[in-house]
Amino acid sequence: MNIRLAELRDIKQLIKMRWDNTIEFDEGKKDENYEEFEKECQTFLENAINSKQWFIWVAEDNEKIVSHIYIELIHKVPRPGRVTHPFLYMTNVYTIPEYRNGGIGSKVLSSINHWIKVNKFEFAIVWPSEEAINYYKKNGYVHCTEPMEYIPS
Repeated sequence: MNIRLAELRDIKQLIKMRWDNTIEFDEGKKDENYEEFEKECQTFLENAINSKQWFIWVAEDNEKIVSHIYIELIHKVPRPGRVTHPFLYMTNVYTIPEYRNGGIGSKVLSSINHWIKVNKFEFAIVWPSEEAINYYKKNGYVHCTEPMEYIPS
C-alpha cells in the first residue's frame, strides 16, 4: 500500500470515487448526469492538485486508488504578538467498499497526522458522519461542539 499526495494522473480515478461515494450514500443522485459532473470535477481537481491550498491524500494498491482524504489549507489573519499558523479542513474521506475495515483509512489519517505535526499546522477540523465519529476518535481526534452556520435563504 502506497500513501501519497494525489497527482494529475489520478484525476479520473478520483472523479469516479467521488461519484461512487455520492451514489453509495444518496441513491437519489444516481440519475444525475455523469458527464456534467465529470467536467466540473475535472476542473476542480486540476486546480486543487496544482494549488498550494488543497492536499489530496490517497492510498493506492497496485496503482489503484482505494482511499482518499481531501484537505483544504485555511490561512488565518495574522495577530500581533503571535505567530499565525494555518489550519486544515478535512473533507471527502472515502475508502472503496472492498478495502474497508482493513485499517487503510487509519493509515492514511496517520500519515496526515504526522504531516500536520511536521508542518506545524495549528489544527485540523472535520465534520464526521455519526458512523465515522469512532474512526476519528481512535485516530486521535476529539469530538467537539458543533460550529454555528449561516445559510442564506
